[in-house]
Amino acid sequence: MDSSYELLPEQFLINPSLPIYEQFVQAIRERIVSGMIPPGVRLPSVRDLAASRGVNPTTAARTYQELERMGLIVTYRGQGTFVTREEGVIADARKAIIRQAVQQFKEIAASLGLTAEQMLQMNKEE
Repeated sequence: MDSSYELLPEQFLINPSLPIYEQFVQAIRERIVSGMIPPGVRLPSVRDLAASRGVNPTTAARTYQELERMGLIVTYRGQGTFVTREEGVIADARKAIIRQAVQQFKEIAASLGLTAEQMLQMNKEE
């Protein structure tokens, strides 16, 4: 991997209530869609990822498997694992993250007895 790109933030903290691989997937996915890890960048090997984060290689492998299932990374036998160059796949992942965030926002508003619009209005007033 190009040393100018961090796969996971250095200060990444693991939440003990969630599977580690899911946290890695979410963090890497967000870094790919935000452009912090550009298309075509070679990622560290599964062993290197596991060693650098102090996790089991199975956890690192599962992280890459999930990202590959999403289409965000591709593995070429004998060459390594790379961020996809398919901008459409990255754009779709960005949209999915946005939809999830909006849904969470609406759920929080509803739990407070408000609409999303009311929450936005309250934010403008402050």
